[in-house]
Amino acid sequence: MAKLSVREKIVAAAAQRFHALGYNACGVQEIVDAAGVPKGSFYNYFKAKELLAREVLNNYWGAARLDILADKSLAPLERLRQHFEHIASRYKKAGFQNGCLVTKFINEVSNLTPQLHLELETELGRWTALVAETIRDGQADGSISAAIDADQTARFLIEGWGGATGAMKLSASRGPIDDFLAVAFGIVLQARTPQQRRKARA
Repeated sequence: MAKLSVREKIVAAAAQRFHALGYNACGVQEIVDAAGVPKGSFYNYFKAKELLAREVLNNYWGAARLDILADKSLAPLERLRQHFEHIASRYKKAGFQNGCLVTKFINEVSNLTPQLHLELETELGRWTALVAETIRDGQADGSISAAIDADQTARFLIEGWGGATGAMKLSASRGPIDDFLAVAFGIVLQARTPQQRRKARA
């Protein structure tokens, strides 16, 4: 395995500590201690903790596999299921005890962290748009009911996922994730009824 640079050590340590403690409870000293580097090294690479948090968040989004949602070779419902299952698999590595980093940051952003706020707003918008587009694809092929509003449902799913990951952290189990998936795919994203299909063809 390639040796990490000082910068990479700081980013890796920050990701772990932010996930465990959240943004506000995790100071620069906590991060450099975990990275095993002098505190002065931090400021050689980052002007402020908020800028480090943005990089950690960017890496987190990159590993969330949003590209699955854009993979037209997969059926829409399969894209949605694979995407959420992939995210859930990442939580399993920590025994479902850390929760979702995005949700943690959302709960902690304020007017003192404007760049982090903008980053979250932008990426959540991109995620929501991809989920909504996938739902519309499912509505077009009949695998998802045309009776639901794609944009509203996408927002609901993402907001519901945030709640489920909070409950997951509290219980340190996958149970809340399974509840979310059961309702999302068994009720919310249900297929058209035969009557709806006939009406759509009329």
